[in-house]
Amino acid sequence: MYPIPGSSTSAHSAPVPANAYEYDVGILAQQSVYVPGAMIDKRGGAGGKLAKGGKRTTVLRKGAGKVWEDQTLLEWNPSWFRLFVGDLSNDVSDDVLSNAFNKYPSFQKARVIRDRLSSKAKYGFVAFSDPEDFLKAWKEMDGKYVGNRPIKLKKADNAINPVEIGHRKAKQLEKELKKNRHKPY
Repeated sequence: MYPIPGSSTSAHSAPVPANAYEYDVGILAQQSVYVPGAMIDKRGGAGGKLAKGGKRTTVLRKGAGKVWEDQTLLEWNPSWFRLFVGDLSNDVSDDVLSNAFNKYPSFQKARVIRDRLSSKAKYGFVAFSDPEDFLKAWKEMDGKYVGNRPIKLKKADNAINPVEIGHRKAKQLEKELKKNRHKPY
């Protein structure tokens, strides 16, 4: 006897995982590599480069006379309240920082920023969705040991200004990145 499509009377039906859609999208993206031109569009071609006439959303950062793009800021919700975490020891990872702050109900995300060349932890950020938890964490956790050192907390700059850049600006930023790739700062 063959199962009828769409019926739920089958005893052999396996539960569908929660991330099944993400899995399918990932498989399609991998398979499209073998179809010429499948992934190339005006939002960023197959190699991550921006096609002529296309635009992409990013966050431009400026400092020390340089301009660079930081797409990791797009992962942070602008409505979150963020703390800057300074004086992190090298043994602190994203998980360790998350475990230190996940006792607050509105805790959303933690990220440790490491030096490009030495891979040593330099500083981090912690985000909360509720301002009261943000203030409570700031007051309670400032000076507490996370890893081997006491941390210093400050209010992070909440301004995340995403901009759309075109082909010419993307090419200029890519050239600047290649020029400064192996310089420490």
